[in-house]
Amino acid sequence: MGVKVYERILDLLEAEGINTVFGIPDPNFVHLFVAAEKRGWNVVTPHHELSAGFMAEGYARMTGKPALCIATLGPGVALASGSMMTSLVENTPVIYLGGQRARITEQRVRRGRIQFIQQEALFENSVKWSASIEYADQTDEIIRHALRVCQSGTPGPVYIEYPSHIIQQELDVPPALPPSSYRLVEPGADGNMVAKAAELIRNAECPVLLVGHAVQCTRAGQKVRELAELMGCPILQTSGGNAFIEGVEDRSFPYLFSEVGDDIVAKSDVVVAIGTEIGEPVHYGRGYLWANGRTDRKWIYVELDPEAIGQNRPIDVPLVGDLRTVVPQLCAALKGSPRKEHPDLQRWIKEDKERLQSLAKQDFKTPSGRVHTGQWVVEATKAMPKNAIHARDGGCTVVFTWTYLQSKPHDVVWNQNFGCLGTGLGYAIGASIADGGKRPVLLTTSDSSFLYHIGDLEVVQRFKLPMVIVVAVDNAWGLEVGVYKRTFGHGNTTEPGVHWSKDVRFDQIAKGLGCEGVYVDKGEDLGAAVTAAFASGKPTVIHVPIDPVINHGGNQNLDTPNYARFRTWYAEGQQ
Repeated sequence: MGVKVYERILDLLEAEGINTVFGIPDPNFVHLFVAAEKRGWNVVTPHHELSAGFMAEGYARMTGKPALCIATLGPGVALASGSMMTSLVENTPVIYLGGQRARITEQRVRRGRIQFIQQEALFENSVKWSASIEYADQTDEIIRHALRVCQSGTPGPVYIEYPSHIIQQELDVPPALPPSSYRLVEPGADGNMVAKAAELIRNAECPVLLVGHAVQCTRAGQKVRELAELMGCPILQTSGGNAFIEGVEDRSFPYLFSEVGDDIVAKSDVVVAIGTEIGEPVHYGRGYLWANGRTDRKWIYVELDPEAIGQNRPIDVPLVGDLRTVVPQLCAALKGSPRKEHPDLQRWIKEDKERLQSLAKQDFKTPSGRVHTGQWVVEATKAMPKNAIHARDGGCTVVFTWTYLQSKPHDVVWNQNFGCLGTGLGYAIGASIADGGKRPVLLTTSDSSFLYHIGDLEVVQRFKLPMVIVVAVDNAWGLEVGVYKRTFGHGNTTEPGVHWSKDVRFDQIAKGLGCEGVYVDKGEDLGAAVTAAFASGKPTVIHVPIDPVINHGGNQNLDTPNYARFRTWYAEGQQ
C-alpha cells in the first residue's frame, strides 16, 4: 500500500525525533495536520504565521532538534518570512514548509491570480537552502537534504515548498532511514588538535571558558560543566549564552556586564570558546576588553562550521566538530591531569554575589512614583522558580535585565543577534511546548514588544501553559525615546512615533483572552504577585507601570545601566 507524500514527510521528520508542527492549516496542509494529530504530534496553531516561526525557534532551542513551521501559500508564507530571517541570524534550525498553487497555475502568463506569489525565489536569501518538491519521488531526497543542511555547519533555517497537486500523490518507499545513514551526526574533532588544546590548557595560568548560545541549544550543559571543573576555571557567558549551567552557576559571569568579568578577561591567557560565533557582542574576541591585560592569550575554538575558523580573529587551536562530541573529547584528554581551581575563583564568586545583593538593596524611589525598571527586574527574577525557563523581550527592559538579574535560570530564550522585538511570547510558548508544559515559564517583556503578538495569549490559555508574563509598561518605545534624547537633546523634539496610549491595560486584555490578569503598581509588591501567580498554576499576565524617564536613561539618556557598554557592540563602537 502506498504512502501519501504528507505521510512520508512526517515519517522522515519523526526519524529525527521531531513531533511538533507550528502553523495555521489550509487546504495544502489539512491532511498533514490530521495525520500528525493521529500520530500523537503536538499541533500548535498561533494567530499569525510570523509568531508560528518564533514558536518553532523557541522549540528548537529547547530540544536540540530542528523544528517544523508550516505556512499557507501566498500570504501565509509571506507573513512567516520575517521569522525565516530571524532564524537565519539566530542560527536556529527551523524547517519552513510552504504550500503553493499547482504548477499549471504558477507557470501561466496571467494577472490577478489569487493567493499567489513566486515564493521560493523571494525567500532563498533568508534561509540556508531552499527547494521545491516538484515530483513526489523527490520527497525523501529533499527532506533529508533539508535536515542535513539545517544541522550542519552553522545551524539555520531551510525552506521547502510543494505545489498542491503533489501532496496527495502516493509513494512506494521503504521505512525511513536513521539520521546516521544520510548525514554526519555529532562529528568529533581531530585527535591531534584535541591533544594540542589539552596541552595549552594544562600549561595556562588562567584558562577560561567563553560559553555561547549553542551550549544551551544542543543541551550540552553538563558536558561543559565537566570541562569547567577539569579546568578549574571560571565561565564567561556571552549575552546570547546567558543560560546558567546546572552545577556551575556560581562560577559563571556575564561578559561585559560585571566587574568580575572584566578582571577574568584581563587575566585570561587561554580562552576556550564553545558554542559562540565570537561576534560583535564579544567584540570579536580582540577589541574592547580583550585589548587589555594578556593580549597574547591563546584561543581554542570548538566550532562545527570549518568556514568560521579564523573569520573574526586568529585561532590557535581549531577543534572542528559538534560540541556535544568535542567537549567530551577534550574532557577525556584532561582527566589524567585535572587543574586545580584558579586561586581567584572564590574571590570572583564572592564579589559577584555581593554585586547582585547591592543592586537589589538600592533605593528604587522614582520621581513619578511608578516602578523603577531595575526593581521590576529584581523583584520579578527573585521570585522566579529555580527550575523556570526565562524568556525575555524588549529594549530597555532587556538592558536592565543584564545588570539586575537576580536568578540563575538554566534555560533562557531571547532574540540576541537579530535584535527583533515581539519574539518573546512566541519563544516562551515554543519553549514550554517543547518542555511538555512541565516547568514554569517566566516571560519578562515590555509593553511595546508584548503588543506584537498579544493574541497568542489565547494559545497559552488553550494549552494551559504554566506561564507568568510580567509586562513593564512605560507607554512608549522606551529605547527609541532615549535615541531621540541622545540625538537631539532633551525637549528639543516631540519624539514623534514613539509614544502611545496610556489607557492600555494588559491585565484586562489577558482576562479577555482567558488568562488571569493582575495589576501591580508598587515594586515591593511584585515579587509576591509573581509567586502567587506561579502557585495558582494559571497563565497570568502582570501589568506593571514603570517610570518612563528611568527606563530610557534619564532626561540626558545617560543612566541606563551599562548602556555605554551595550553600544560598543555596534560596528565596533561606531554604530
